[in-house]
Amino acid sequence: MSWSMAAQATLHCLTGCAIGEVLGMVIGTALGWGNLPTMVLAIILAFFFGYALTLRGILKAGVDFKTAFKVALAADTLSIAVMEIIDNGVIALWPGAMDAHLSEPLFWIVLAIALAAAFVITTPVNKWMIGRGKGHAVVHQYHH
Repeated sequence: MSWSMAAQATLHCLTGCAIGEVLGMVIGTALGWGNLPTMVLAIILAFFFGYALTLRGILKAGVDFKTAFKVALAADTLSIAVMEIIDNGVIALWPGAMDAHLSEPLFWIVLAIALAAAFVITTPVNKWMIGRGKGHAVVHQYHH
């Protein structure tokens, strides 16, 4: 399988993760939550939106929800997990990033760097999975 296909699968995953991460951080910040509950919410939402984007495509192909849900779990779980470990790890380890507010450039700069690092590290994982008929290779069976 090509690096292009792996990058495309990773970009798809990154989109869902980024939506969930930002939404989780906005909600946690708006509610005055601390770092840990905000990060947990962001991770939960990253998985939710990652799966939701895959589900949307599979359901459009006319697949029943139960089958589509199983395909989304099989296709995206490892990819989203790796992405979340990397991007949250970068944010947690970057000096001052965990305490940066949404209105501060540091927040957005570190988030962009974290997501870029997650993309670079997750792309080979997706290439490996696709090459073995797993991950987004399974999803592509439903796209015509």
